[in-house]
Amino acid sequence: MNVGITGIAYALPAREVPTADLQRQVALASGLRLPPGMFEQATGIRRRRMASAGEYASDLAVDAATKVLAETGTDPLDVDLLLFASATRDMAEPATAHVVQAALGSRAHALDVTNACNSFLNGIDLARSMILAGRATRALVVTGETPTRAMRPKVDGLAQARSAFAGYTFGDAGAAVLVERVATGGILDVDGDTHSEHWAAGGIFGGGSRHPRGDEHTYFTGDGHRLRRIFETIGAGLLDRVAKRTGYGWDAYAKVLVHQVSLPYLERFVQVTGVPPEKLEVTVGELGNMASATLGVQLARVRPTLETGDRVLLVGLGGGVSLMTMIWEVS
Repeated sequence: MNVGITGIAYALPAREVPTADLQRQVALASGLRLPPGMFEQATGIRRRRMASAGEYASDLAVDAATKVLAETGTDPLDVDLLLFASATRDMAEPATAHVVQAALGSRAHALDVTNACNSFLNGIDLARSMILAGRATRALVVTGETPTRAMRPKVDGLAQARSAFAGYTFGDAGAAVLVERVATGGILDVDGDTHSEHWAAGGIFGGGSRHPRGDEHTYFTGDGHRLRRIFETIGAGLLDRVAKRTGYGWDAYAKVLVHQVSLPYLERFVQVTGVPPEKLEVTVGELGNMASATLGVQLARVRPTLETGDRVLLVGLGGGVSLMTMIWEVS
C-alpha cells in the first residue's frame, strides 16, 4: 500500500510586521539604544506575519484546512482522522484539534500531536502509520503556529536579551495536508534522530506542571548558538544515513525543504550538507521562523512546480531536540 499527500495549502495572517518595527518596539519598551538594523542583520529576516489579537492558532489551521478540502473536493465528513500537529495550542485543554474539527464540521478521530518545530512532520508520519495500520483511510493533518506571542516584549539586561533573542525570529502561519492511499509514489521514507539530553537548550517552559502560571515562563528562552551547534553535530549524520539507505543523492530531489530559523542558519546548513541552493525554497527572509508550519508553507508553495514522479526531501529540526527527514514522491 502506498500512502501520500494528496492536497496541501497554507495560511498567513494579514498583518505584516517589518523587523525594523519589531526592533524599535523592543528597544523602546526596554529602554535600550540598539544599532539600526541589528535584528535584521543578525537574522536575515526582513519581515514576518503576526496574528492579530483575536486570531488564534486554530484559526490559521482552519483557514489552511478549508482550502485543502475545497481544492481536493473532500467533504469534511469523509475525513476519519484529524491531527492538529503544532508547537502552539489554543489552550492547555481540550486538544486544539477539537476546536478545528468543530469549525470544519467533521466527525473524525481528533487529537493533538506536539513536538516543537517537528510537530507537523510527526503528524504526517503518524497519519501515514494509522492508514497503513488500517486505523484510518483519509487523514487531515493541520498546524497553526503563533509563536510570535512567545516573543519577550521587553528585556531586562544583557543576559535576558541573549536568551530571548532567538524568539525574535518567529513568524505566524498555518498549513494543512490531506493524507490518504495513492496508486504510486507517496511517502517513500521517514527517518529521525532524537537527542533528548538537550531538551533544556531552548523552549517555552510555562503552561505545564513545572510552571503552570505566570508570564515569565510563557516567553521563548534559549541559547541559539548552542542549538545551532547541536544540529550541526548530529544533522549531517542523519542525512548521510538516508542517502546511504535510499541511494538518493541531491540530484534525486526536485526540491529540498528545510526548517528555517534564520538566514545564517540556512546558509550554514548549505555549507555543512552541500545541498544545491537552487533546490531550496527560502521563506525565512519574508516570513521568519514559522515553527512547525515552515515545511508546510514551503511544500504548498513549491507544489505547483512539481510533476508526477518528482521527489521532495523534507528536513525538520525541532527543540527537544529532534531531527526528522521525509521523502515524498508526487503521485
